[in-house]
Amino acid sequence: MIDKSSPLPIYYQLEEQIKKQIESGELQPGDMLPSEREYAELINISRMTVRQAMNNLVDDGYLYRQKGRGTFVAEKKVEQELGSLTSFTEDMKARGLVPSSKLLSFEIVPAPEKIANQLQIKEYAPVYEIKRIRLADQVPMALEIVYASANLIKGLTEEKVNHSLYQYIEEQLHLKIGHAAQSVEASIASETEGEHLNIRKGSPILLLQRNTYLEDGTPLEFVKSSYRADRYTFTIHIKRQ
Repeated sequence: MIDKSSPLPIYYQLEEQIKKQIESGELQPGDMLPSEREYAELINISRMTVRQAMNNLVDDGYLYRQKGRGTFVAEKKVEQELGSLTSFTEDMKARGLVPSSKLLSFEIVPAPEKIANQLQIKEYAPVYEIKRIRLADQVPMALEIVYASANLIKGLTEEKVNHSLYQYIEEQLHLKIGHAAQSVEASIASETEGEHLNIRKGSPILLLQRNTYLEDGTPLEFVKSSYRADRYTFTIHIKRQ
């Protein structure tokens, strides 16, 4: 309900009202909102005020626009805590989502110099190169490329990769995963990334690189991932030392 006598700006009140409708489930992902003109006439405010509220909600990821169609409720973003070392499968299950993967390629290749350095193995030593799309509730979330030593992770197959790689490593090979170093940077989607993630070329994405190690310090994997910025957000808790 908009209170024109309130000291809070009307555009802010409208934003909060729409947010509450989204968070309560009254407005569902994919629902189309009334037009700026309809909102303005319904509440008896200016279209400029409505536009400011809508723009802010689009910028904050609550809404998205489709040219010539209108404004719609966006899908909720998936959050991942950067301070914990979990697999994509574990993350999605913890959030009540159904994880799955679409395997693009699975092969053993000779390690190029850069990959050999990351895994601390000899150049041209055999490594798994795994390319896959990671999905949550059948929605593409990330395009991922994993490199791991074939001499360390023995017996890996396409079937095992399609489940949880970490689960196989810890439960079947009895290797204990220790820690990881990860970097995140903003980028835009290439044509290939856009095609696999169902987004337009040039859309914002998050690029991740992760080096994962066993408890004894042995490099386990080197991972490069492209995450949809409209569906994924990374959080971290920082403690003052």
